[in-house]
Amino acid sequence: MTKIAADHLERQAIVYIRQSTQTQLRNNRESRRRQYGLVDRARNLGWGEPEVIDDDLGRSGGGAARPGFERLLLAICEGRVGIVLSLEASRLARNGRDWHTLLEFCALVGCLLGDEDGVYDPRLPNDRLLLGMKGTISEMELSTLRQRSLEALRLKASRGELFLGVAVGYVKVRHDRIAKDPDRRVREAIELAFRKFSEFRSIRQVHLWLRQEEVPLPAVRVVGDDRSIVWKAPVYGTVHKLLTNPVYAGAYAYGRTGSRVTVENGRKRVVRGLRRERGDWDVLIRDHHEGYVSWEEFERNQRLIADNANCKGRMVRGAVRRGHALLAGLLRCGHCGRRLHVHYSGAKGRCVRYGCRGAHVNHGTKPCIAFGGLRVDAAVAREVLRLLSPLGVEAALAAAAMREDGQAETRRQAELALTQARYEADLARRQYDAVDPGNRLVAGELERRWNDRLEEVRRQEGRVEAIKAERPERLSPEGRERLMALGDDLAAAWSHPDATAGTRKLIVRTVVEEIVVTLAEERIDLLLHWQGGDHTRLSVPRNRTGHHRFSTAADVGDLIRSLARQLPDGAIAAMLNRLGKRTGRGNTWTQVRVCSFRNSHGVEVHRPGEMAERGELTLKESAERLGVSTMTVLRLIGDGAIRASQVCRGAPWAIPEAELDAVADRNFAELRPRTADPNQEELDIQ
Repeated sequence: MTKIAADHLERQAIVYIRQSTQTQLRNNRESRRRQYGLVDRARNLGWGEPEVIDDDLGRSGGGAARPGFERLLLAICEGRVGIVLSLEASRLARNGRDWHTLLEFCALVGCLLGDEDGVYDPRLPNDRLLLGMKGTISEMELSTLRQRSLEALRLKASRGELFLGVAVGYVKVRHDRIAKDPDRRVREAIELAFRKFSEFRSIRQVHLWLRQEEVPLPAVRVVGDDRSIVWKAPVYGTVHKLLTNPVYAGAYAYGRTGSRVTVENGRKRVVRGLRRERGDWDVLIRDHHEGYVSWEEFERNQRLIADNANCKGRMVRGAVRRGHALLAGLLRCGHCGRRLHVHYSGAKGRCVRYGCRGAHVNHGTKPCIAFGGLRVDAAVAREVLRLLSPLGVEAALAAAAMREDGQAETRRQAELALTQARYEADLARRQYDAVDPGNRLVAGELERRWNDRLEEVRRQEGRVEAIKAERPERLSPEGRERLMALGDDLAAAWSHPDATAGTRKLIVRTVVEEIVVTLAEERIDLLLHWQGGDHTRLSVPRNRTGHHRFSTAADVGDLIRSLARQLPDGAIAAMLNRLGKRTGRGNTWTQVRVCSFRNSHGVEVHRPGEMAERGELTLKESAERLGVSTMTVLRLIGDGAIRASQVCRGAPWAIPEAELDAVADRNFAELRPRTADPNQEELDIQ
């Protein structure tokens, strides 16, 4: 051929081989043989042993990274390649960009291109035109084939007959239908997962229960065309996919996930498996096959799962968390419509406060509303108990039945696992008995498998016996009577020490959809939206600024203000304790607590000589001024001769100096105490 020059033959010949998918590698072997056959064509054209680049076997040419193609371009740019042989243009590139890049590099360095039909020189206009047409036709042909395939898939999916894979728990009965797996253990394991979600109302709690009870879940293992069931300890993702797949509700769905195409480092990158909203699904056919749950229950589960997802949406309630806030996730601001957040404070976080911070976080404005949660929680709890009281006995009976059958499901799964283990051990025994004893290579392996199955049987038997040994005792008549009493009095059950905050939250969420809160001048208005669609309005008194349930009593505060004008803090604390007064938290008074109260309420500390500045004398000072005893001064006060004041019993007397001037010249002898004997003489003690 005139296109092949000596300069070309001096350089290396490269045979580029590629197949797009792993499926083609397994099934389309003839195409691979034809591509490797190009090595002989290179020899026939005059080259020695050509270099074969097959690094891209199983890689798509639609824009993904191809190390073999990049190595080919590097060798061409270095001028080491005389000819590149491939089966057709689509093997070298699946898009126009890669194809024309290759043509440009080959034209620059004088590299030839060849296939089964001929040899082409990209520097020649006719060959360049022909190569360009071949690349364009190849790209168009691939696009047409892809479009036809996708339309055929969509048409088949619209009839509910396309099954690229079958979910665990189902098997294909025809090419276009599926049915429940005949394996009873598989069916009951899936049904158990749905029952536990109805009980726990949380995917994570279902997962933790399955792990705790050592209940495995089935999984599909595909090896070639062989499809089998294996049992694995569940992970969270497995439980989540099981509970969110509409196939278990008897529905056929196609197009639940999509893909996104981006450009990274100059190459196309396809991200697959992106979840799509239900309204964007291509096909959704209800009542397509027999389901494990009804469609209504499936939708209810999806709403609950969505509500459990924290921080996803403005009014997502979120999962039940630790904390004493009974209404966390249920409150919505009646002024701006945002969900209220919870703030904990105090010892052990028992002081709950709800607040709307959405406007402050998003727009930098002032927080919308905020209020203490203790009164609101108590008011809603009372309303819930009022409505649920008629159902208390039924709940007690259900609790008794749940206690008696608490391990029945775990025991059932263990018994099914034991039955399957015995079957597999018997199958291994029969396989061992069927082999020729002289064939030790096979017999030894079958004997090992038999021993493994027997060991699994012993393990499952031990697990069943352990579960039976842990069976809870039957509820005694006395215990049943106490349980029924709690059912009859839900308020006592609600406040029982064994009733956790999480249990109370689940009860409230079962009956309450949401609560809209608005603040008035002196009250908190609540609009309760029940799950059934009814509404109830409640009003809760609002705490005034500076007042809370731990506030010091008003009379004690007034007492401290008055005593602070006469006594130091330590003496005030002793006085209050003698009177039996307590702080807002029920503690006794100390000097520090009195000082804290004064600072909080703006009361000045007592100063020595403060009474004298006001013209007031104490009882002792008054007695010294008059030259009498303190008891005489007390008698004068009692008789009304001296007007004096006392904050409380035991507090110092405050006597104005003007009162003493009025009685300074008075004879106080008549105030001395006298006995009933008239003959008794008085002693004049100087």
